[in-house]
This record gives sequence, structure tokens and C-alpha cells, in this order.
Amino acid sequence: MKQRLLIIFFVLFAINLTSAQAWMTNLEIAQRLALVQNKMVLMVWEETTSYEYPVLVKDKKGRTIFINNLFEDEYISPLIWEHFVPVIVSEDRYADLYEKIKGKRSQKYIDKFNDDTIKIMDVNGNIVNTDYLVEDFQNVTNIINQYAFDTSFLEEELNNYRKDKNFFSAYYLASKYLDIALYTGRKVRSNIVELSNIYLDEAKALVVEQEIKERDALRQRCELLKLQEFILLRRPKKAVRALKKIDEETIAESNKSFVAFLYYTAYMSMDKYDDAEPWKSKISSLNLKKAQKLINLNT
Repeated sequence: MKQRLLIIFFVLFAINLTSAQAWMTNLEIAQRLALVQNKMVLMVWEETTSYEYPVLVKDKKGRTIFINNLFEDEYISPLIWEHFVPVIVSEDRYADLYEKIKGKRSQKYIDKFNDDTIKIMDVNGNIVNTDYLVEDFQNVTNIINQYAFDTSFLEEELNNYRKDKNFFSAYYLASKYLDIALYTGRKVRSNIVELSNIYLDEAKALVVEQEIKERDALRQRCELLKLQEFILLRRPKKAVRALKKIDEETIAESNKSFVAFLYYTAYMSMDKYDDAEPWKSKISSLNLKKAQKLINLNT
């Protein structure tokens, strides 16, 4: 099935190539291809291609070299295709794409969406590299090292979300992005947390589609995932303070193991072993391994 899809997408890709750049020009097809290839999408606005776009990149000998134009250099195009699915998006799409994020994203995100720099998106079109550009020239090698994720780890969650956007598909995708953040550098980690929050906010909004008797527990689950972010971002004390504010009687049965996981991980991250010990037996062996990764980030 995957091979057949790849053939279809590559045929469509060939049709959509521009003569000079060998980049795709259809965002939706680029996203589908990225989904099949387990890659992120590298996107720029079409107007950006109307002038030279100088970048830096490391050559095969490890030397940093200057490239006059990102869109015409013969060395850099295959390199980008190796790690991303690159696409040039027409300015005619701006209004439609902006409408989807209007009032739903931070100002930093909107600024990145609007500017002429390289945007790294997931297959659903959400930008992950939202930091302000401080250097004169973007370093393509750094972008690859930071954001060229193998998204096969997310394959099931991405497919479920695209097939049916509901509370659970949005929530589990948000949670899985936090798992990916465990394996990235600190700077990139905060950006992935922000990406996770896009899906977590969607999950919160979609709670109303679930049965009334389940809604409080699901909202609580979202709040607990938010507390996991604090530990991921090396703020375990804040997580503990928030956990202590939760009335024990209000904790849903389905969320008790999550609460135990958070208490244990946060206390261990703070070197409070005696406080952590009572929670350990309430955590599965799989989640203990995950807890250890979070603890390691805080040491």
C-alpha cells in the first residue's frame, strides 16, 4: 500500500515541480508525501523565491560553506529532499491558511507564519521552528540536525488524527509529541512542547463531543499532561505545587496512575527519594522507563 502511494505522490510531485527549484508547489500533496515518508515539511512562501535566499550549510568535509541561493543550488536541493519534503506555497493560499490559525496561535507563531524564512511544519501544517531568527543567514545543517525528525514514531497517531479529528486522536498526538521532546536538545524541546500544545488545545475543545459523564475526567487528563510539560522543561517543583492543589477526591479513577507517574517523576527529579517511593508501585514498568528519561533530563 505504501509503495503504491509513493508512486502516486511522486507522479504528482513531478507534475508540480517548478522548472528552476525542483521543489513541490502543492502544500496538501507535500503533507501527504511527508506522512508516507515519515518526514517533516520544509515550507517557504512563493514570494521568497523571487530573490536570492543565501544560506549556510556544511559540505561533505564538514566545512561550513555559503550558498548564494537556497532555491537554485544543485548541492543543497538533494540534501533538503533527503531530510524533508520541501514545498513553495503560493501567496494566494495565505488568506485561507491564516484563517485556520487566526486567534488560535501565539504572536510568535503568527510572526513566523508571516515572514519569509524557512518554516518546518508537521504533516498537519503546524509550524515547529517558531523562534525568532537572530542570525543573518539560516544554517540548513542546523535545521536538519534540529528538526529532521523520523516521524515513524508518530505514524499511528498522525494517521488516526488525519482520519478522525476527535478528543482522543488530538490528545494522543499531543502526548506523543512530548515523548519525542525527550530525545531532543533543550532549545528544540521547548518548540516541540509548543507544537504539542496546539493539539492539546484542540483536545480540550473537542471534549464536548464526548459523553457528559466522561468530560471531567478527560479535561483532568489534559491538565495532567500539561503538568508533564513542567517536568520536561525542568520545572518539577512547579509540577508538584500544581499536583498538591488537586483535591484527591476529584481525581478520576482512569487518571490515578497518571497522577502517580507525575508525583514520582517530579519528586525523583528533585532528589526527594523518600517522597517518590510511595508512588513507584502505582506505575507500570513501561511508564517507569519513561519516568527515568524525564528524571535524567533534570539531573
